[in-house]
Amino acid sequence: MPEWVECEISQILLVTDDLARPQVLVLREKPAGRSFMLHVGIFEAMAVKRHVYGETSARPLTHDLLMTVLSSLGGKLLRVAVSDLVEDASGNGIFYGFLVIGRGSDEIVVDCRPSDAIAMAARAGCPIFVSREVLDKVAGF
Repeated sequence: MPEWVECEISQILLVTDDLARPQVLVLREKPAGRSFMLHVGIFEAMAVKRHVYGETSARPLTHDLLMTVLSSLGGKLLRVAVSDLVEDASGNGIFYGFLVIGRGSDEIVVDCRPSDAIAMAARAGCPIFVSREVLDKVAGF
């Protein structure tokens, strides 16, 4: 069973408008501990930024829609996690994550990209956890 460390969104770095280049979310261990960068797509970075800075949209965007569907089905986002880091054939690190949804007395775990998990956590105000093993591998500044 992994050991979990609670983290928070420390920075959102929009480095380019080029849709093909990754943007950066910085997660920091709570309270004010180690940090690490998570490369995400521009749409996910913007989704996190919109909510963190209180920006709204005239129509629900994808993560807003998912939160509405979840609530309509009687669920609540309890927490999200960055659970693993796996090196692909090219030597790139791929992060894995999941959502933990509460519905009644049940907890449902749903696999997802960490960027989507973080965007949803920002909306739900729920905790973001990172496995200690992942944090020990990537934290460095």
